[in-house]
Amino acid sequence: MKLLIVDDEKLLVKGLKFNFEQDNYEVVTASDGEEAVKAAKDKTIDLIILDLMLPKMNGLEVCQKVRENSNVPIIMLTAKSDDIDKIMGLDYGADDYMTKPFNILELKARVKAILRRKSRSDDTPGERNLTVSGVSLDRMTRRVDIEGKKIELTVKEYDIMDLLLSNPGRVYSRDDLLDLIWGYDYPGDARTVDVHVRRLREKIESDPAQPKYILTKWGVGYYFKNA
Repeated sequence: MKLLIVDDEKLLVKGLKFNFEQDNYEVVTASDGEEAVKAAKDKTIDLIILDLMLPKMNGLEVCQKVRENSNVPIIMLTAKSDDIDKIMGLDYGADDYMTKPFNILELKARVKAILRRKSRSDDTPGERNLTVSGVSLDRMTRRVDIEGKKIELTVKEYDIMDLLLSNPGRVYSRDDLLDLIWGYDYPGDARTVDVHVRRLREKIESDPAQPKYILTKWGVGYYFKNA
């Protein structure tokens, strides 16, 4: 697996590079936003660890640029503790975030979990393809089509769609989704789920304000409506 680590703190980058290489990851680095955008064009990059505060172009701008052409998983690093910064990072297309200072073991666990989900596929012939209410999902290619139109989703957006589509009518709470999709303890930030669901609706719904696919059961959670 190949990681792109983007940060202007040289010692941090050196430490992260060493730690991930010890786990047999290939690591490339960038120290500013413009360099990061160029490096992210490498189609062999499997995941990006991206700092929010960067020279030349900040992490949100980099994330937005990368999302124009790629759904590569992105973990955003931020030194700010304000929730709005975290939510904005996810809103721009990041799959996850961590606040500095962080535990390297937790970062490794998150990277591993995201890459495991990215590469997960179901080879059972009868279960590879799934279609519900005009929405089709191919687990081998992780492709989603709605009425024949391909929908570009991030890793987390796809995982949410796969789970809900596989269990139409079943309501999942935010905590359920955090546990099943993120796969680790994600303390105190259930709004992360709301951001991803909102972005997902913006991509799959003709009118996100009046969704017909992913609905909310107020006070409980989210579910996929089975026509």
